[in-house]
Amino acid sequence: MKNNKYDAIVVGSGISGGWAAKELTEKGLKVLMLDRGKNVEHGKGYTNAHKENFDLPHKNRPTNEMKKKFPVLSRDYVLNEATSGMWADEQDSPYKEDKPFSWFRSHNVGGRSLLWGRQSYRFNAEDFVANKKEGIAVDWPIRYEDIAPWYDHVEKFAGISGNRDGLNVLPDGEFMQVGMDLNVVEKDVAKRLQKAYKGERHLIIGRTSNMTQAKPEEGRTACMYRAKCSHGCPFGAYFSTQSSTLPAAMKTGNLTLRPFSIVKEILFDKDKKRATGVMVIDAETNETIEYQSKIIFVNASAFNSTWLLMNSATDVWDSGLGSSSGELGHNVMDHHFRTGASASVEGYEDKYYFGRRPTGFYVPRFANWGKDKRDYLRGWGYQGGASRTNWRREVSELGIGENLKDALSEPGNWQIGMTAFGEMLPDHSNRIYLSKTETDKWGLPILAMDVEVKDNEIKMRKDMMQEAVDMFEAAGLTNVHGWDSGYSPGMGIHEMGTARMGRDPKTSVLNAFNQVWDAPNVFVTDGACMTSASCVNPSLTYMALTARAVDHAVKELNKRNL
Repeated sequence: MKNNKYDAIVVGSGISGGWAAKELTEKGLKVLMLDRGKNVEHGKGYTNAHKENFDLPHKNRPTNEMKKKFPVLSRDYVLNEATSGMWADEQDSPYKEDKPFSWFRSHNVGGRSLLWGRQSYRFNAEDFVANKKEGIAVDWPIRYEDIAPWYDHVEKFAGISGNRDGLNVLPDGEFMQVGMDLNVVEKDVAKRLQKAYKGERHLIIGRTSNMTQAKPEEGRTACMYRAKCSHGCPFGAYFSTQSSTLPAAMKTGNLTLRPFSIVKEILFDKDKKRATGVMVIDAETNETIEYQSKIIFVNASAFNSTWLLMNSATDVWDSGLGSSSGELGHNVMDHHFRTGASASVEGYEDKYYFGRRPTGFYVPRFANWGKDKRDYLRGWGYQGGASRTNWRREVSELGIGENLKDALSEPGNWQIGMTAFGEMLPDHSNRIYLSKTETDKWGLPILAMDVEVKDNEIKMRKDMMQEAVDMFEAAGLTNVHGWDSGYSPGMGIHEMGTARMGRDPKTSVLNAFNQVWDAPNVFVTDGACMTSASCVNPSLTYMALTARAVDHAVKELNKRNL
C-alpha cells in the first residue's frame, strides 16, 4: 500500500523548499517534497547548458510564437531560447492584473533556483528595526542577532564568493577563501569614487553564490567562468536545489520527491487547531490524493504560498488559513529597478579581462544612511559592471572586406554601467487575492494582482538615476548617460510579503519562527514571510530563515508541542 504519511511535507522545491528538505531530512524526519512541475535532473535536464547562441535556431532570440505563448515573459529579457521550458506555462496557469504586474514563475523541480541571479547579501541590523523606527507597517519579530548564526550556516554550505569589506550597511559573511575580483577598470573607478566621496561610497565585487573552490564531496566543482548560469550548470558551480540541497536531502534516505503535484489545500483540524496534511492534484492525471504529516513547510514561492493559505480552511476562515489578522495577501513588495547610468572609460585600451565572470560589482546603499538624509525613506544599491564592447558596435557602420575585418579584430572601448535596486515599502493596499470567477487549467481559482509603486518609490527613483550620473561624473568618466527604462511591480522577480512575520497575531500572519499563528505546525519561510524588503537581493535571507525555522520546528516536535 502506498505510504501517504510522513513526518513533514515541504510544498515547493525552490531555494527555500530545498533548504527545508535538506534540514528536515538531516535531522532524521521522513519528508515528502511536492512540486507542481516536472523533475529537472541535475546535469541531464539542462538541455542548453553547453550551447552557444549560434547553436540555437534563432540565436537565443524569442520567436513570435514564443512571445504569443509567453506575453508576460516577453516584457523583459527573461524570454529566450536558452531557458525555454524552464518558465511556467502562462496559458495553463494564468493570473489577473488589476494593475500591471509582471509575474515571472518557474513550475519545475528546483524552481527559480535554476534561474536566479545568485547575488547573495545579508540584511543589515538596521533593516530589522527600520519599520519600528519609522512607524511603517509592523515591527520585525526578530533582529539581526537572531538570524546571523543562520546566515553563517547557509553561507558555508551554499558557497558564497565575496570579500570582507567591513561595512555596517552590508555585513560580511562566511565567504570562500578565494573570491572573485573586480577587473582593472572597475578597480580604478572604485578608487576614484573613494576619493571623490571621501570614503563614504564603495564599489565592491558582487557577492555571488558561485563556487570559486570545488567541493568534490558534494559533487560540485569550481565556476568555469562561462556565464551560462541561467542555462543550468552541469558542474554544480552555482547554488541550486539540484546541485546542493536536493542531493544532500536524498543522501539521508529520508526524502521522497513527488513532481507533477499541485497542492490544492492544506488540510486543517479546527478542533485541534493543527494542519493534518495536504490535498494534491496530480498535474498529469487530475487524480486527487491526500498526504498526512505532523508539520508542513510552505515554500511554493511567495505568491503561490499565499495562494495555498487562501485556498485552505475556508470553512473556518472565509479568507483562508492565516487570514484572521486581515493581512494575508497584503503588503506586496518587490525591488524597483531599471534605472541607472552608463559611461565610457578611457585609458585602458591595452587591458582586457579573463573569462566571463558570473557577477558584477556592487555599490552598497548610501542614501538615508549615516548623515545622508533624503525626503523619502530607505534606499537602494547599484549592480553593474565594466567591459569592452564587442562586434555589435560596428553594426550601424558595417563596411566590407579587409576594412571590416580590421575593425572587428580589436576589442571595443571600455564601457561601464549600473542599475539601481531600490527598496519598496510594505503597504496594506498593495495586495493579491483569489479571483471569484476565473480558474486555471485544473479548475483552481487564479490570483489577481492589485499592486503599484507609491510616492516613496517614485521619489527614490529620481535619485537612483541622478546619483548614478553624479558618481560617474565624479569619477571623471566620459559620455555619461542616465536612463530609466520604466518599471512595473514584479519585474525585479523579488516578490515578497503577503504573509508577513510579526509580533502580534492581530497584525501579522506568522510569528518569529515563521509559524502561522492560526496553525502553529504550518511554517512559511519563502518570500511571503518578509516584513520589509531591504534593498539587497533577498534569497540568502530566505535560506537563513528556513534553516532557523526547521531547527525550531524539530525541537517543538520533539517536545510534542506540534
